[in-house]
Amino acid sequence: MNITVKKTTYGDDLWSTIKEIRYEVFVVEQKVDEAEEYDEFESECPHFLAFLDSLPAGTARWRQSEKGFKLERFAVLENFRKFGVGSALVKAVLAEVLPISEGRKIYLHAQVQALPFYQKLGFEPFGDEFIEAEILHRAMKWVG
Repeated sequence: MNITVKKTTYGDDLWSTIKEIRYEVFVVEQKVDEAEEYDEFESECPHFLAFLDSLPAGTARWRQSEKGFKLERFAVLENFRKFGVGSALVKAVLAEVLPISEGRKIYLHAQVQALPFYQKLGFEPFGDEFIEAEILHRAMKWVG
């Protein structure tokens, strides 16, 4: 199986596919309110779309915040999980962010069941658990 990740931006040809994946994973599967899923940062963020054997499989984005570089909206369609799509997305986003981070924190808000996944990729949890979009999360920072 071949995984490729393409960088894209809000509103381009791949945007509708990104929206479909996020809708399926977050709104349908995880019952996140659609109003919470799409936000004012969409047009500011670089987005990434992963393909498994040319089929759209997952997506992610990153943005700069007051705390550093936040990696967000990691979503892999259920049928494409366990093939390395999520790892490929994390690695692609990090490949872009690490050279420009200049020592600033790189972090994400992980759903608690995904903590082991992100830990294997070099993230470490910090702080207390919290609720975001009605789902239990924990902040994680990149430690390499």
